[in-house]
Amino acid sequence: MQIPDLTTLHEQGAAQQPSWPDRDALDATVARLRKVPPLVFAGECDDLKGKLAAVTRGEAFLLQGGDCAETLEGATAENVRAKLRVLLQMAVVLTYAASVPVVKLGRLAGQYAKPRSSDTETREGVTLPAYRGDAVNGFDFTAEARTPDPQRLLDVYNSSASTLNLVRAFVTGGYADLRQVHTWNTDFVRSSAAGKRYERLANEIDRALTFMKAIGADPDEFHRVDFHSSHEALILEYEHALTRIDSRTDLPYDVSAHFLWIGERTRQLDGAHVELLSRIQNPIGVKLGPTTTPDDAIALAQRLNPENEPGRLTFITRMGAGKIRDVLPELVEKVTAAGVQVAWVCDPMHGNTFEASSGYKTRRFEDVMDEVQGFFDVHRALGTWPGGLHVELTGDNVTECVGGGEELLEADLANAYESVCDPRLNRVQSLELAFLVAEMLSEVHGPVEV
Repeated sequence: MQIPDLTTLHEQGAAQQPSWPDRDALDATVARLRKVPPLVFAGECDDLKGKLAAVTRGEAFLLQGGDCAETLEGATAENVRAKLRVLLQMAVVLTYAASVPVVKLGRLAGQYAKPRSSDTETREGVTLPAYRGDAVNGFDFTAEARTPDPQRLLDVYNSSASTLNLVRAFVTGGYADLRQVHTWNTDFVRSSAAGKRYERLANEIDRALTFMKAIGADPDEFHRVDFHSSHEALILEYEHALTRIDSRTDLPYDVSAHFLWIGERTRQLDGAHVELLSRIQNPIGVKLGPTTTPDDAIALAQRLNPENEPGRLTFITRMGAGKIRDVLPELVEKVTAAGVQVAWVCDPMHGNTFEASSGYKTRRFEDVMDEVQGFFDVHRALGTWPGGLHVELTGDNVTECVGGGEELLEADLANAYESVCDPRLNRVQSLELAFLVAEMLSEVHGPVEV
């Protein structure tokens, strides 16, 4: 399968691309990226595709989460561990409380670029290029920082490599051992209602593991977990340069991540992003907003997954709490009737963003939960499988989303607002979300009291 060159892709219409001022520097960066080692391997992508096929069949649940936009400065060992920790906690809650296998997919090691509603930003009469993520330019509002710099693509590659190496060390070296569930709970989480509930669950798991050991179960089975990486495939030069031909199959894989998705702003059927991702073998996703019609979704499925292979395609819906119950039913019903093999996943974050009176972008935890509840309600009514959750979250004690068990108010946002783009759930809110989703899942798979 031939991959179109970059010139052809751009001629097709490449939305949300930076205006690189130095084409020679960009060409040199792309040439360098074409020679670097892969960040992931084709066999790992195939393994994830098999797990997502189980999600498509209603036999597993996908948990995908991480930063809205990673930053180069934030790619520290402690930040990576904190994100991994909260995802492991959420996964163990979902697995144990809802009795369903959970596929763990990090929104990390590559989520350095963001689409923007405008190419420019104006402050106090000064207009500069919009911040498009650390893959493109800097967040500081200066002409120097905001000028797109292709060297950043190499910085992103190096940072992603370091992050993936650390994640692999954590998940294979004992940190993710199921027998360590108590150690994933930090002091500030323990003081919350969700943290206390998690401690009770951890005690239940301890007793269950003790019983399994007593009857001869292999303790090494609990030592490691499978964990994969994902990001939005946005910057064409980066994704194209990291697309390689697999020596086993002679087929192309994008080796920048195990799973790539196309955003709501770049899912044009005849656009460059759909064209590029239609040619690679990775499992892929597409964000679908409230303007998506069933015909749009079916056409995308035919283009991106012509063989209708389970596990290849995931639809990530981002409707907003006020629209999901109106828009999603027809979409799911007609896509299902067309025989499309797809995993349905809920992104309850992007449709529920608003600006607080203080100027901070935020989200109400209750709106996030309402969209998740609507997602489950629609699938329950149609007899289809609510396949997963895609959330922006952090392992830190930030104050970016209001509400939840901590009852954060808009006045609290200034206390610890650290995101450079969109607001994220903090660790307590993420854990609270996991318990609430586990209750919804338990209605299908049978509850376990925790």
